[in-house]
Amino acid sequence: MRTSYGKQTTLGESVRFSGIGVHSGKPATIVLHPAEADRGIVFVRTDGEEVEIAARHDNVVATELCTMIGIGGRTVATIEHLMAALAASGVDNVVVEIDGPEMPIADGCSAAFIELIAEAGLRRLAAPRKVLRVLKPVRLEVGDAVLEFLPHDGTRYDVTIDFSNPLIGRQSYVLDLNPRTFAGDIARARTFGFMADVEKLWKMGFALGSSLDNSVAIGDGRILNPEGLRWPDEFVRHKTLDAVGDLSLIGMPFIGHFRSYKGGHKLNWMAVRALVADAGAYEIVHDPVVAREPAGGIVQAAALAPSRD
Repeated sequence: MRTSYGKQTTLGESVRFSGIGVHSGKPATIVLHPAEADRGIVFVRTDGEEVEIAARHDNVVATELCTMIGIGGRTVATIEHLMAALAASGVDNVVVEIDGPEMPIADGCSAAFIELIAEAGLRRLAAPRKVLRVLKPVRLEVGDAVLEFLPHDGTRYDVTIDFSNPLIGRQSYVLDLNPRTFAGDIARARTFGFMADVEKLWKMGFALGSSLDNSVAIGDGRILNPEGLRWPDEFVRHKTLDAVGDLSLIGMPFIGHFRSYKGGHKLNWMAVRALVADAGAYEIVHDPVVAREPAGGIVQAAALAPSRD
């Protein structure tokens, strides 16, 4: 079975969402507006002088605790959960108005943004969708972390995490990305952290909005959230969600197989930069036709480890 990437899309109407920033702890409101073809996803800071920041890899200014984009000292932080929802839902063009420097965290995942997009609906535009097709392997190794793009007839994320903490350990997840698999298997996976690290961040003035309402907390050898985990492997599912959001900063969908071992925001961004820097590693195509991916989101993860060559 073959499927077309079709025409570009935008939202059917404007929609609003409010919450708090996970690091600032301050109120934050976004308004998503429909946008014309080839506009892409752009963030507009509406507090003070308006600044438009395209959600692209070349506007990333920080990746330590989240993914942050900025221009001229004006920034928007923690964009990855919304970006993942937009990418998975097939939204190409949106203007995101935001009244401060940080996105609302909601409950620490993408579910609220998936619902927001569903509320707005999608409108198809006349222009064909532009897609990056991976033509040859591009591999990034940093310490024992490995990330790579491979040719593939579809869009696949293959993510492995490996923590010394036994509550997480080594987990792998493979996602063939489409709206159904993301919404059903990934969107509700929450961000997570260790209480010892969070307490240090609090003292430094970060994670001021973090709570059991928007994060999975690990401490005293147990999960501190009364409701527990949403899946036994919620940790790797959230890392997969982050990867979908971070890789959307390519600026368009991609056709290929992304594999990650011990990745994170910074390494995701570095992998995107390595890919787009190699002009022979990809081509830009309009409305490509690819094999339709399976409806399910889990397949056996292949081993990924540093090269010994």
